[in-house]
Amino acid sequence: MRVRLTIVAAMATLLSSIGLYPLFEGTGWVWSGSGAILVVAVAGALSRRFRLPSAAGPVVALAALLLYFTVRYAPGQALLGIVPTPGSLDRLRELAGDGWTAANRYAAPVPPGAGIELLATLGIAAVAVMVDLLAVRLRRAAPAGLPLLALYSVPAAIREESLSWVAFALGAAGFLGLLLADSREQVGSWGRAVSGRRLTDEAPGERPRARTLMATGRRLGLAAVTIAVTVPTVVPGVHPRGPLALGGGGGQGGSQTVTTPDPMVSLKRELTRQSDQVVLTYRTDDPAPDYLRLYALDRFDGDRWIYSPLQSSPRDRVAGRNLPSPPGLLTARSRAVTTRISVADRVRNMTFLPAPYAPSTVSIEGDWRVDGPSLMIYSLRESAAGRDYTVTSVRTEPSPDQLARAGSPGLEVMHQHTRLPADIPPQLRRLADQVTAGARSPYEQALKLQRWFTETGGFVYDTTTTAPRGTSDLVDFLQGSKRGYCEQFAASMAMMARMLGIPARVAMGYTSGSRGTGDEWVVRSRDAHAWPELYFEGAGWMRFEPTPSGPTGQGSATVPSYTREDADGEQRTQQGEQTADSPSPSGAEESPTPGRGPDRRTDNGDTSAAPDLEAGSENGPPVGWIAAVPLVLLILAAPMAARLLARRRRWSQVAVPRPAPGGRPGPASGGRVPYGPPPATDPAGAAHAAWRELRADAIDHGLTWRAADSPRATARRLAESLEPGSPAVAALERIARAEERARYAPAPGPADTLREDVRTVREAFGAAVNRRARWRARLAPPSTMESFRKTGSRALDVLDRLNATRLRAFLHRLTRRP
Repeated sequence: MRVRLTIVAAMATLLSSIGLYPLFEGTGWVWSGSGAILVVAVAGALSRRFRLPSAAGPVVALAALLLYFTVRYAPGQALLGIVPTPGSLDRLRELAGDGWTAANRYAAPVPPGAGIELLATLGIAAVAVMVDLLAVRLRRAAPAGLPLLALYSVPAAIREESLSWVAFALGAAGFLGLLLADSREQVGSWGRAVSGRRLTDEAPGERPRARTLMATGRRLGLAAVTIAVTVPTVVPGVHPRGPLALGGGGGQGGSQTVTTPDPMVSLKRELTRQSDQVVLTYRTDDPAPDYLRLYALDRFDGDRWIYSPLQSSPRDRVAGRNLPSPPGLLTARSRAVTTRISVADRVRNMTFLPAPYAPSTVSIEGDWRVDGPSLMIYSLRESAAGRDYTVTSVRTEPSPDQLARAGSPGLEVMHQHTRLPADIPPQLRRLADQVTAGARSPYEQALKLQRWFTETGGFVYDTTTTAPRGTSDLVDFLQGSKRGYCEQFAASMAMMARMLGIPARVAMGYTSGSRGTGDEWVVRSRDAHAWPELYFEGAGWMRFEPTPSGPTGQGSATVPSYTREDADGEQRTQQGEQTADSPSPSGAEESPTPGRGPDRRTDNGDTSAAPDLEAGSENGPPVGWIAAVPLVLLILAAPMAARLLARRRRWSQVAVPRPAPGGRPGPASGGRVPYGPPPATDPAGAAHAAWRELRADAIDHGLTWRAADSPRATARRLAESLEPGSPAVAALERIARAEERARYAPAPGPADTLREDVRTVREAFGAAVNRRARWRARLAPPSTMESFRKTGSRALDVLDRLNATRLRAFLHRLTRRP
């Protein structure tokens, strides 16, 4: 029956299944999977008990699993609660379908449910069947590691965070135990072991004992697992969260760079699509809905606008928390807007969520995350197709006067959002100055740019033009053809705003669409749009609209209320709008963000502005690297410190306290006395300590030490490396003579000068070798490394003895037949 190997194979599968913990919430799957592993083990043992063919083993295991799944998940539809029926099979099929739907709908960790639990148990049971077949039935324990590895590869492929080292160590221990158990079965099949000498005492050609080979295998396996666990933990840059999990993961997981295809390519495809399909519908409490933004493109490289790489980590998840405050929104009036959005099922590859700017909370199922500076909402592996979600956003309503009096942006905003390539043609800069001539503020410059594109510049909206690829295409658009679609208008206005020193970026997404039935709004493919966003201190990022609208332009594009002009050229706000400078009806000034004013603390307890908080989280000091420096220094200093401690310990152990005055013995704890003369030295102990110190110093400096030589022969050979007739040679002879007398003479010789003699010889060794050997003796003494190896060997011997007694006795009692 191979009961012992069957139990070890089941335990290896159980320990490896722990690696699935990041995929599920709750622990129901653990107990269900453990039951399946037990069923497979019992079924395998019974099939071997009745000597069934090897091919019958998996069949018996699968039949037993069917009974197990029926009893656990469909007893009401089974005959007598255990015999499968068509009804119970339909129930299992229904639960598996529910689990598959939930697995594709939710991001890990998946919420608990019978369907999810059934799928997890099926996977664990399949691995248990393969491990039992390979390791126990076919006696191929090494290939059985492949299905065990599958239990680790699934969470590694789905989640970017690393598995716990504890889970890895448990699974590795289970696999090593399976290999050892199989080796023991193989050796045991040769017959009864004949006792003999240890491997180190065996004569040449004599076959070593099986126990010695097993001990060697355990040591190699333990060393391999230790290295695999510790190296990624302590080496900076190997572990995704940095040394000892203190790095860039923010304490909650590793970071990952987000990459997507060029958004501008999909924009042109949407605008020119022949079938004007519905992309999404939404309902909102905003009487005049704003645009739904997907991307914020903040970098212009001379060829196209792109967004900065997003460093994603689990701490950026939007579920159950408020999003970061909108950058720059400090004093402008704002109100909360709630929008419920339904994305059509036919949409493909929408990994960024359309949402009104600026989102403050998002209620959506799955692993969706937010980029703090831009407030883009995205997922690393999910699509918005077919999803319903709710967005609470902050609708900023500044007055034109407030935008005209906006202060200067911070240096970080200016540096990042006014940057342009050095090869921008000078005529474009002159054109920007010419168009905005007479403007008294950046806000007035922005208005003149917008009006030039939409009214006075003679531009024509045309989706048949090719997308701009490079600055030369924008020059032709601005000074030549003046024909293009929203991409050219948005990119050109953002570029010209940056030339004027106004922070700008290009946003992409959809316009507000058209009103459908009732209070529903419908957004179609033709509503795909790009527009510029300009930054004003106190109000943050504000939308502008340079693309012509109406029948001859982008049909659903709208000009923001804070940029409209009346017939007299004076700016006005929306009817009934209350400016930030006037008091609210309640007499209190409204907060830019619902529930969070400029003086309120943010989620992390800081009172600084949101852009600074985000910058600090991304560009703060490398905590992991800083923590790694002292750790590396401690590791490098460990051999030297161990050598100094060993030297001090040797001499302290041979000190004998002298009696205190008056004949009373002083306290001897630790060899120290609070009064009386200094302690004397045990002559024999001091001789042995001096000899061990001499041996360590010789090894540290690369000199040959032969354990079989007598003290006198060792002293003669070591003296050859010293200067003849020097004090070091005399000191070396005194040390050797003291060791000889301590070994063989009835009474040891005097030991008063031995400690000073050892120091003299050590200095002479250092002077006799080259600089490299001298520094190695100080920083990484080989004698200490030898001590480390001996300590590790003794620890492994202890583990071997424990394994040879307790573990073997336990398995013997467990598997003993009646």
